[in-house]
Amino acid sequence: MRLTEDQTAFRDDLRAYLESEIEPIVDEADRNGPMTRDDLVGYLDGLHDLGIGFTPDTVDQYFGDVWRFVIASEEISRIWPSLNVALQMSFPSLFVRFAADETQQAMLPKLEENRCIGCLAVTEPEGGSDTAHPNTVARKDGEEFVLNGEKVWVGNAQIADVALVIAHDASEDAQDMFLVDRANADFETEEMNKLGWKGVPNGRMVFDDVRIPVENRFSTIFGDAIADGHDIHDIVPFPENVSQLFFEHKPLNVMFSFMRTGMAFMAVGIMEAAFEDALAYAQERETFGEPIGQHQLVQEKLYDVRTSIEASRGLSRSAAEALVDGDPDARLLSSLAKGYACEQSIEATSDALQVLGAAGLDLENRMERYYRDARVMTIPDGTTEIQKLIVGKELTGMSAY
Repeated sequence: MRLTEDQTAFRDDLRAYLESEIEPIVDEADRNGPMTRDDLVGYLDGLHDLGIGFTPDTVDQYFGDVWRFVIASEEISRIWPSLNVALQMSFPSLFVRFAADETQQAMLPKLEENRCIGCLAVTEPEGGSDTAHPNTVARKDGEEFVLNGEKVWVGNAQIADVALVIAHDASEDAQDMFLVDRANADFETEEMNKLGWKGVPNGRMVFDDVRIPVENRFSTIFGDAIADGHDIHDIVPFPENVSQLFFEHKPLNVMFSFMRTGMAFMAVGIMEAAFEDALAYAQERETFGEPIGQHQLVQEKLYDVRTSIEASRGLSRSAAEALVDGDPDARLLSSLAKGYACEQSIEATSDALQVLGAAGLDLENRMERYYRDARVMTIPDGTTEIQKLIVGKELTGMSAY
């Protein structure tokens, strides 16, 4: 698959912006740890000019075009994976347009000004990958839901204005999602430190009798908007074929398919960065009077890394094409791509680091960051083991989990 002229121009413009504005500051920014709210807003402003973001004037370009979305995921991750994660985790801000009046009044101005930060709260301390049976509970009390529970490893938790929270709806005895805006229903957060993605503010979220309007239940947001004459694309601005999948599959599964495809391209971006640095080092570094790139075993490492990149990119593109086509196999292919590419990114960055030898262990060298960021990739949005079980279920029709 070759990029179109427009897609190539978008990639080139984005790469030029990232290399001129983000790359010079990324080492210090990542060492400083989780980005602040002001930091992320500043980055979002720069990306907004390229049609990337969740404001009303950019969302159709960014989420509404699968190829632009995955190009952005790969290119941003080639420079700074943490920025890509923080950006993508803001997608729940999209839904404030159809939420309760009080949420709209508090959040719409922020959304229109590119200042609304979102987060998706799924994982629980005792739940892990069991997203279908959350311990967080929403109980209906008149015209409100009362939310109680705890979430962990939530990207953007500490700086989010709105959170899309997976919870058990006691009134329906079913899983649903609930939009919580911080202006009207505050929640507690606590920072959680991690191995990689140091720039992403990950945290624990605690909901203690947090009250939200009944209109902020996702199934209600969805149903009310459709009843008011809105097209599904108005609510979830994916391409038409992707939006159609929301009628055919669980909304959370469709969201995960989209996110996992983005994760696969993110892994490709990390591998690209590691490969470029390893190749340059192999061509410049000399031992025994010759460049180390002339040694057979170094060339083997470069071969392995490049193979991982090309194989992962090909599988990731198959997943993206399935989303574009609204193919029922989109879930299977996105899990294949996410599982494979993220595992390969660990091996590829390890091989690239090996090319650098001791220099790759230097904390002042970006290679160790590439390796740490890659090591995180196999855990979020479903571990590699969960991806294998999803693929197994899609293939056999039988669930092993």
